[in-house]
Amino acid sequence: MTLILLPPSEGKTGRSRGRAVDFSTLSFPELNPVREQVLDTLAKVSASSDAFDVLGVGASLQHEVDRNTRWRTEPSVPVSELYSGVLYDALGYSTLSAGTKRRAANRLLVISAAWGALRPADRVPPYRLSMGTTLPGHGPLASVWRDPLAAVLADSDGVIVDCRSSTYIAAWRPTGDQADKWVSVNVVRERDGIRTVVSHNAKHTRGLVARHLLESGKDPGTPKSLHKLISERWNTELDRAATGWTLTVVEHD
Repeated sequence: MTLILLPPSEGKTGRSRGRAVDFSTLSFPELNPVREQVLDTLAKVSASSDAFDVLGVGASLQHEVDRNTRWRTEPSVPVSELYSGVLYDALGYSTLSAGTKRRAANRLLVISAAWGALRPADRVPPYRLSMGTTLPGHGPLASVWRDPLAAVLADSDGVIVDCRSSTYIAAWRPTGDQADKWVSVNVVRERDGIRTVVSHNAKHTRGLVARHLLESGKDPGTPKSLHKLISERWNTELDRAATGWTLTVVEHD
């Protein structure tokens, strides 16, 4: 089965009412001990005087940092509604058909600095934490999650479509046989024969690629068949790298 890896977004949608997170209902329960350790430390850091420095945010986000301290009681939100921003706007989960949402339930996976890995139906509270953060007592979060994620994702044997940024790829990079089916989605803009890497628009395109793949109803068994499927809509190139594949979407001005 194809797996589509997404990064979280900095923007998150909270709720004023609702039940708190229930760890027993979350996907990948093997991650719960690490989740709780990270979140407990996050709460302590967020209540400290150097919270902004540790989390790498400004004082204008005080309310989000304060919310970190209430993660045990803050109303939880389905992951399908939690994240906002360019990629998630392009994905447009709420506008997917019922059948497409059923496929998304098993194929979409958000790699999170606070929760490790989440599926669309999982319910968690909003949080402010980046995978690039170094938490006191834990070290870099990408290192914290590397082994736990490798353990729970080891059975994934289909094509892995990776729409994450490098910060989140550092938390889990497929190896061995999985690397042969790991495809990172890259986006470039071409003008007058010159290509440049795009950032903001890359998120939008990755969201559209994820949506296209889900709506197709197809389950490409190889990187080459994935390339053929995505090429139905975009000008794309597939290249074999030392540790996986890169699917480059070429946008023209």
